[in-house]
Amino acid sequence: MAEPQLSVRSAKARDLAHRLARRENRSIADVVERALEAYEERASGRESPAAFYARLKATGDVDIDLEAIIREGRRPHTGPEL
Repeated sequence: MAEPQLSVRSAKARDLAHRLARRENRSIADVVERALEAYEERASGRESPAAFYARLKATGDVDIDLEAIIREGRRPHTGPEL
């Protein structure tokens, strides 16, 4: 089955998509999808995974002991009321 075609009314947008697709050796649909995903991520204010891990690595000098944190929050269950 043929893939759906993207109809673009702007000649500038169409030419740019064709140029990027040729330069990156990708399909036009792939270029447009990646551009729209990047735009959505930037517009929504969410942090990209790469930026998150870079920030985490930069600020996380000390190793966190997750087992100790879990043990601190543990409370024994008293069991069902009979």
